[in-house]
Amino acid sequence: MNRNDLRKVDLQLLVVFESLMHERNLTRTAEKLYLGQPAISASLTRLRDYFNDPLLVRNGREMEPTPRALEIFRRLPAALDGISQAISEVRDFDPSSSTAVFRIGMSDDVECGLLPQLLAHLRQQAPECVLVVRNANFLLLPGLLATGEVSIGISYTTQLPANAKCRSLRDIRAMVIRAADGTPPLTLDDYCTRPHALVSMSGDLCGNIDQDLARLQRSRKIALAVPHFNGLGALLRNSDMIATIPDYAAEALVQGGGLVMEEPPFEIVPAQLTMVWRAVQDQDPAERWLREQILRFMAA
Repeated sequence: MNRNDLRKVDLQLLVVFESLMHERNLTRTAEKLYLGQPAISASLTRLRDYFNDPLLVRNGREMEPTPRALEIFRRLPAALDGISQAISEVRDFDPSSSTAVFRIGMSDDVECGLLPQLLAHLRQQAPECVLVVRNANFLLLPGLLATGEVSIGISYTTQLPANAKCRSLRDIRAMVIRAADGTPPLTLDDYCTRPHALVSMSGDLCGNIDQDLARLQRSRKIALAVPHFNGLGALLRNSDMIATIPDYAAEALVQGGGLVMEEPPFEIVPAQLTMVWRAVQDQDPAERWLREQILRFMAA
């Protein structure tokens, strides 16, 4: 194919194809791209005609790619990233007039404790921009970045995709919050005896804190696990339960009243809060501006 033949190619069809290869499902692809399922079906028909290949063949509820589809998909992400980068880097970015849509993956503790200040600033500096926040812990974030569903992730992270860059924002210091009942700070025995509330997106009932306790040959009693931080304060105010959470989330919840925050009665090794972004958007003026704002309001 020479470059004149590119006139026959609709770039949007390639974006649909990439999403279909990730999702292997018409409905999920339509939801991801904010399109109707008939539009996705029509796009797949056009793709099949253009490549003269079925591309994706239904197998139960999922769709399996043909060898031709796999070969196209192997080459396509780098090509789309290159086009996106070429277009974005020549555009000027004026936050006061831009209508950009920013998509960020963010762990729930960050949304609770650090997002409000950032959002207030963005509403002043970039009033026409849209911020889309996806809930993303360390398990989900790599996939969201790899597929381009988010351009920036803010979370505790472990493994990252090869196309990602990262920067440490701050230590995640653990603090204990509990009902403001006038009692003195907890001893280690108090801490291990009292029932604990845990925020767990996956439903797991143990974490790094339990490993720190195990080194002291101690353990805690989990009485409640919930998926979000924002409702935790109301659950603790009239309860004997305690929770050990990141310091910035604890500060946000204590501001609601009825709670106290204190240091844990044993050493907890701090984790790192990290900002991660797709390397292909490293020089994008809008994305670079947003990362600067995140550093300003979320770094310690």
